[in-house]
Amino acid sequence: FLLVLLIPFFILSCEGLEEETGLSQEEIVEGLKTALEIGTDSSCTVLHKEDGYYGTKALKILLPPEADPIFDGLDALEGNVLVEEVRNQLEAKIEEVVLGMNRSAEQAADTAKPIFKTAITDLTIDQGLEILQGKRLDSTQAEFDSTAATHYLEHKTRDPLITAFSPVLDNFLNKPLAGKSFSTNEAWAFLLEYYNSQVAQVAFQLVGYSAYEPIDESLTLGEYAVGRALDGLFNLIRKEEQKIRENPFAWASDILQKVFGYEFE
Repeated sequence: FLLVLLIPFFILSCEGLEEETGLSQEEIVEGLKTALEIGTDSSCTVLHKEDGYYGTKALKILLPPEADPIFDGLDALEGNVLVEEVRNQLEAKIEEVVLGMNRSAEQAADTAKPIFKTAITDLTIDQGLEILQGKRLDSTQAEFDSTAATHYLEHKTRDPLITAFSPVLDNFLNKPLAGKSFSTNEAWAFLLEYYNSQVAQVAFQLVGYSAYEPIDESLTLGEYAVGRALDGLFNLIRKEEQKIRENPFAWASDILQKVFGYEFE
């Protein structure tokens, strides 16, 4: 459902592929391109839906590492009834920022489709055959790589995707959150200010928390959120590619079955 990408494990020469499948090199690579187009289009569509990122634990975008001191402060307040309200407010603010980043990534996901399509169209016959045989195009390693197609796509498209994702994602980070009068970026700025000015001080006064580190309030979310959104996208593709190499008949049909599901000796 998410992706249809590749084939079972095999390593053969180009001539061997033609002889064993009865298909020409052009047909074999066309099958690969078809699978890649179906798969990347489907993955973008799934992530573009509400909860595509937010509702998937492995893909959910969390706060950037610079925000780790906030969680240290929360831990310091654990179980202290005197600051329960402060803790609850802080957790609510964290969730607002996390939700906003994921909703922004979901909105941007659809912009990847034409970029993937261009990269797939540009794939040559020789490159396609090497990918089918588990070879990374920019590496001399001899070992079979079950994520060779994903590696090709990421190498070819990551920079263009950053360019495409950034304005879309930034736009939604600056829009009011659903049912709120403030944006994700505004919620982030408030979270940092709230932690720096209140939470750590309260923790120090009440529980002797001495590891307080102020967070730079000029930190922004855009670049971080774009990077994490793309990491999630390629991680999804990578895992699905490995699944499909193991059991292509669960995903492919017609020409895709012939190319991806042929059982080589």
